[in-house]
Amino acid sequence: MPATAFERSQSRQSRSFHQRRPTTPRPTPPSTVKTVILAGGLGTRMSEETGLVPKPMVEIGGMPILWHIMRHYAHHGFTEFVIALGYKSWVIKRFLLDVTAMHNSLTVEVGSGQVELHHDSEELDWKVHLLETGLTTLTASRVQQALSLVGDESFMLTYGDGLSDIDLGALVDFHRAHGKLATMTVVRPPSHFGRMEFEGDRVVEFVEKPHYLDDWINGGFFVIEPGVGKYLGREGMWERVGLERLAADGELMAFRHDSFWHCMDSVRDKRILEELWDSGNAPWRTWV
Repeated sequence: MPATAFERSQSRQSRSFHQRRPTTPRPTPPSTVKTVILAGGLGTRMSEETGLVPKPMVEIGGMPILWHIMRHYAHHGFTEFVIALGYKSWVIKRFLLDVTAMHNSLTVEVGSGQVELHHDSEELDWKVHLLETGLTTLTASRVQQALSLVGDESFMLTYGDGLSDIDLGALVDFHRAHGKLATMTVVRPPSHFGRMEFEGDRVVEFVEKPHYLDDWINGGFFVIEPGVGKYLGREGMWERVGLERLAADGELMAFRHDSFWHCMDSVRDKRILEELWDSGNAPWRTWV
């Protein structure tokens, strides 16, 4: 069943903010750390776009948001991915099969069908596991199915619709230092409304649309130990079955990120991201 409003509000907010750019990217972290991307949902809140393609394939600047996410991870040295597929999975498969050909010159012998690929564009040295996890499967089960491909090592997890300029190497270092089962990146969303302080019924302070709220929310970039599997034994949402129970057991730590973050939950969000990209100043474009 679709996520409830409570679960979605607790997990992510379709808002963006960017205060300062992070420092120069860190050295490449170990390439053995795999990244699981949840890409199987129906994307019902973006039905204008997702009637034809799955949400991770909605384009920003002419390329799917999934490509932007993977470019950011690869820039930090994380080049092996497990994509948990579901709705319209063949669209993602076709894109990843064709992406190299689309961005390089080709010589085609029409009669034999032989194709020579000229590597005259930037090479994407990625390894991608495309995992069919079911059309209506909820996210906790998608994570659990991905465990078979990540082995006995720490792995990263993210959603297929969120962009950030987060320092992923620093996130991994933070996780390894505390020894708990899971680390969740947390962010502070901006307010789209005026904020007030009261004494009784009298307004003593009013701030029109403060830049961000004091609350921290789930930013959707995780580092996880395989031992999290014991929390995923029943069907449900990752946020409810996984995160809530991990927090109750003291096994969830927060990595605070106070720079750019934006979740594409609506057509309005897509428009905002497109405008940032077209401006030439997209904060998540860390690979240039």
